[in-house]
Amino acid sequence: MNIKFLALLALPLLFSACGNQNHEQVQIELNEGQKWKVNEEMKPHIEQGQALLNTYVAESDTDYKKLAANLQEQNSNLIKSCTMDGKSHDELHKWLHPHLELIKKLSNANSPEEAAAITKELQTSFEVYSAHFE
Repeated sequence: MNIKFLALLALPLLFSACGNQNHEQVQIELNEGQKWKVNEEMKPHIEQGQALLNTYVAESDTDYKKLAANLQEQNSNLIKSCTMDGKSHDELHKWLHPHLELIKKLSNANSPEEAAAITKELQTSFEVYSAHFE
């Protein structure tokens, strides 16, 4: 059988597996048992995103589209300020990519109930960040 043909058959499986990955499935390693250091210029954007989410939850806000837009803005600033490299950078991306997907899901939510479930996932995502990065 032709290898190109087999590769074409495998592509849908690969993409569907990647599309179904969420932040709970990604295994972020610690730095020899310690948290990874995040560059100082990047931290404010992550902290501001977490503060926005905490305020949204604490105030029982329901404008999840606005929350998603604000979180997207913080992540855009985070990405622009990225100066990390090496293993710490790779581990941060294990957290960041699923986190970005959650925010995208929030911006596309069709109901307050759906948004509430995604908001809980975002809270968990920030807990994962806090457990692995400083």
